[in-house]
Amino acid sequence: MYRSHNNGALRLAHAGQEVTLAGWVQKVRDKGFMIWIDLRDRYGITQIIVDEERSSKALLETAKALGREFVIQVKGTVIERESKNSQIPTGEIEILASQLTILNASLTPPFTIEDTTDGGEDIRMKYRYLDIRRNPVKDNLIFRHKVTMEVRKYLSNEGFIEVETPYLIKSTPEGARDFVVPSRMNEGQFYALPQSPQTFKQLLMVGGMDKYFQIVKCFRDEDLRADRQPEFTQIDCEMAFIEQEDILEVFEGLTRHLLKEINGVVVDKFPRMDYDDAMRLYGNDKPDIRFDMKFGELNEVTQHKDFKVFNSAELVVGIAVPGGNAYSRKEIDKLIDWVRRPQVGALGMVYVRCNEDGTFKSSVDKFYNQEDLAKWAAKTNAKAGDLICVLSGEINKVRPQLSALRMELAERLGLRDPKVFAPLWVVDFPLLELDEETGHYHAMHHPFTSPKPGQLEMLDSNPAAVKANAYDLVLNGNEIGGGSIRIHDKKTQAIMLKHLGFSEKDAKAQFGFLMDAFEYGAPPHGGLAFGLDRLVAILGGQETIRDFIAFPKNNSGRDVMIDAPAAIDDEQLKELNLKLDL
Repeated sequence: MYRSHNNGALRLAHAGQEVTLAGWVQKVRDKGFMIWIDLRDRYGITQIIVDEERSSKALLETAKALGREFVIQVKGTVIERESKNSQIPTGEIEILASQLTILNASLTPPFTIEDTTDGGEDIRMKYRYLDIRRNPVKDNLIFRHKVTMEVRKYLSNEGFIEVETPYLIKSTPEGARDFVVPSRMNEGQFYALPQSPQTFKQLLMVGGMDKYFQIVKCFRDEDLRADRQPEFTQIDCEMAFIEQEDILEVFEGLTRHLLKEINGVVVDKFPRMDYDDAMRLYGNDKPDIRFDMKFGELNEVTQHKDFKVFNSAELVVGIAVPGGNAYSRKEIDKLIDWVRRPQVGALGMVYVRCNEDGTFKSSVDKFYNQEDLAKWAAKTNAKAGDLICVLSGEINKVRPQLSALRMELAERLGLRDPKVFAPLWVVDFPLLELDEETGHYHAMHHPFTSPKPGQLEMLDSNPAAVKANAYDLVLNGNEIGGGSIRIHDKKTQAIMLKHLGFSEKDAKAQFGFLMDAFEYGAPPHGGLAFGLDRLVAILGGQETIRDFIAFPKNNSGRDVMIDAPAAIDDEQLKELNLKLDL
């Protein structure tokens, strides 16, 4: 037996007991005649003491040989500490060692294994197995485990069955790029890693498994952003014999359950917002509603004067920044520089100070009088002491620009409290999205999403107006889940694929198995998938998903710890019937 207790278990009530502990050496304090050792495992830290009076010479010499992160076993007696440490649960006791065994020595770690470390992100990712020993990372992984356990508990109690679906599947051209896997047994043919288990969970509905879920790895070979991973985890769910309201009720219940059990937060019924309203009021389809600062559209109160910038704009839109009138001219100029950055792309910003005496002072006073500016204030709900920030331009550009400014200002003003949770359903998305480069429509969610009832016929006459029977769950400005009611009959699915540019031959080649299944009594069905990594991060009060993944990739999609991806040797290429021309 390597240990009788863990390093977070012992208390003063255990005084006098003989115990055996094991773990890593956190720190050694050597006074010559007395040595203290902080022994750590994932449960906590226990102090070990070795001294000249009560310990053998051999034991003292072994203790002096210890270094940071040595793996040791200690046998000894629990005694009361003379100098107690109220900062740790074991701070009232220490172990008077009678035996100390070095189980494995350690090199000096490349960074300190402490809550606050001197290691940068790159070095910590290279030695991730050491980083996991630190409490912040360890606690995040334990937190992730707690969330997944609560998910499984809730869904199981609701009658859901967890079913595993294949990882080696068929590549499809729809959506992001697939990771492909060559088949040695089938020369010139490839599997793909799933971007989601979408078609398989629909087939499970055809198979009569009317409540399915799976906590599953998914893969997308797409251009990476700062907080996106090439492999990620979904809580994937599907239900049969349901309508949209049933889906929203079940997964709103799951989210409320997690907020209560994990965070101790009770949330009332989630508000709902149409996609069109989300874009109009917040400039994006995942608005953070923990704070206000709604958009005010200003075309009718700005485009009547000789200010050409506004007159030529498709949209003039503004927000009221609470207390923003306190900003100095220098601070406002920095805001203007911020929106001009390439990442935002605005050409400039007009501003209006809302003075305490009810007057206004703007950067365009030459063109607009007090009566005009009062109308701007009314449109943006600005109050005395606020600052109105106004952008203009093309609708599809200016809305995301102002949305980015809104979020940046909220961050600066401390309005994005991670301990406050504001969930929101966004519904009635467009079914199709126009690709401006190609001029073709593609599915906004995926090609298996059904249109809202009665709108299928509009695909021929006005495809942009067709709404999807789809919904996203937003939490604190992040999309944590999304889904839809699916198409469940072959005829409708064929029409949808035709409008997405699939020939009959291509549709059959790519999705014939699913459309054939629809002819054998497919029930009405729909579902939702949560992004587990994102959900766990937000519940944990953070927005960086890498902190909650055991072995994440870096911003380039590389695992710097194992140095992957990597080349394979010629013999492997030959077996796979592949040849690289570099």
